[in-house]
Amino acid sequence: MVRGMAQPRFAQFATPIGTCAIAWAEGGILAVQLPGKNETSAMARLHRRFPDGAPAGPPGEIAAVIERITAFLGGTGDGFADLPLDFGQVSAFEAAVYREARAIPAGATATYGAIAARLGDANQARAVGQALGRNPWPIVVPCHRVTGAEGKMGGFSAPGGRATKLRLLEIEGALAPETLPLFGPSGAH
Repeated sequence: MVRGMAQPRFAQFATPIGTCAIAWAEGGILAVQLPGKNETSAMARLHRRFPDGAPAGPPGEIAAVIERITAFLGGTGDGFADLPLDFGQVSAFEAAVYREARAIPAGATATYGAIAARLGDANQARAVGQALGRNPWPIVVPCHRVTGAEGKMGGFSAPGGRATKLRLLEIEGALAPETLPLFGPSGAH
């Protein structure tokens, strides 16, 4: 991403839902943080996660990512599938889950069980949920698009919990009954 930069860098940015933050390094985007209780919450979480990191002005490619995330949170659909993520901080199973979640188009949902089945074991729905709970890239890896069986929202580990998940789905237009797993074919869209 940014050549020759080993130390993580991060920046915060205003969005329609509050102040978010992003961390990056040479290998790609390290993390995205959703808004917290105040304007400094997202940056504080990045500081705790990357104690060797430092705030920085975003280079051009990160500034473009910030613009896309901001536009998305304002209602512009974006799948973010082309963004380079640094998978070096996650397990192989988590990386596989995140790749499956990235394949869910904006405005659609899938179930934890459907993702587990695509990974080869439908009985691993709980493990899929746990991996998504550790997702370092909310929005970019759209864990909010993954629901429980029969359309249940399931948890959401980002600040605001389920209310944030519902808000993100509402922004995408994914709360219409025909888009939720309960009404979709085979529990996934």
